[in-house]
Amino acid sequence: MKILCLGDVVSKAGVLALQEKLCALRKELKADAVIVNGENASMGCGNGLSAEDADALFDAGADLITGGNHSFRQKNIYTMLDDCPRLLRPANYPGANPGKGCGLLSLNGRNLLVINLAGRINMDPCACPFETCLKILDSEKGTYDAVAIDFHAEATSEKFALAYEFKDRVQIFFGTHTHVPTADEQILGSGCGYITDIGMCGPGHSALGVNPEIIVRRLKTGMPCRFEPAQTPVVLQGALFSLSETDFRCVKVERIQR
Repeated sequence: MKILCLGDVVSKAGVLALQEKLCALRKELKADAVIVNGENASMGCGNGLSAEDADALFDAGADLITGGNHSFRQKNIYTMLDDCPRLLRPANYPGANPGKGCGLLSLNGRNLLVINLAGRINMDPCACPFETCLKILDSEKGTYDAVAIDFHAEATSEKFALAYEFKDRVQIFFGTHTHVPTADEQILGSGCGYITDIGMCGPGHSALGVNPEIIVRRLKTGMPCRFEPAQTPVVLQGALFSLSETDFRCVKVERIQR
C-alpha cells in the first residue's frame, strides 16, 4: 500500500499545478491514496484555504486535505470544515473551532486514521500535541488499521520528538509548514515512516513560495508586507510512504519532487 503525501499548496498556481499533474503523478507512483496539506492554497487572497480551492484540490485527486496555522483565515471554509470529513484542521486547536483534526480513509477494506496536529514552538498558541495525539489514538482505537500524522510545526526538534514518542503506534509521520523538504527520511521504531518536512507545492525559486523581493523588504525594514506568490514555475514536493500489506508497517519512505 502506497500513500502519497504532498506539502503545503501555495497559491492558485499550486492548485492549478495539482489539477494538471496530480492524476498522472498518482498513476506513476501507483499511490493508493493522496493526502495534501492545503492551508496556503489561497495565498494572494488573504492566505488560508477557501472552499473553492478545497473543492479544486479534491477534484484534482486529493483524498484528504490537512491544514495548519492558516486553517481559519478564509471564513467561507468554516461550513466545509464542519461538514466534510476529508477536510481537517489541527486537532489541538480549540474544540469549539470549526472542523475536526482527524479522519478515516478507507483503502481496500482497511482504514487509515489521519491526524492533523500543530506545533507550539514559534507557532500560534494551542494545546499540547503529545496529549492530543494520545487522546485521539486511544479514543479511535479499534476503528483504524494504520495511522498517518501531518504535524504542522516550525521546530525540527519538536517534529522528531513527537514522532519518536509515537513511533510504535503510527505508521506515517510527516511534517509540514516550513515549505522546505528535509533529507532525513527514515524508518523509526517498529515501522514508522518519518520525514521532518515534505516541502511545498508552489512557485519555485521563491522565498517559500512568496515573491522574494517582498521578503527581502520585510527583513530589511521590519515593516509589515502583504505576501504575494512568486510568478515562477511550480514545484511539487512530498513523500511516498510504502506500507506492508500484511502488518501495515512502513517499509520505505521516498522523497518526491517534480
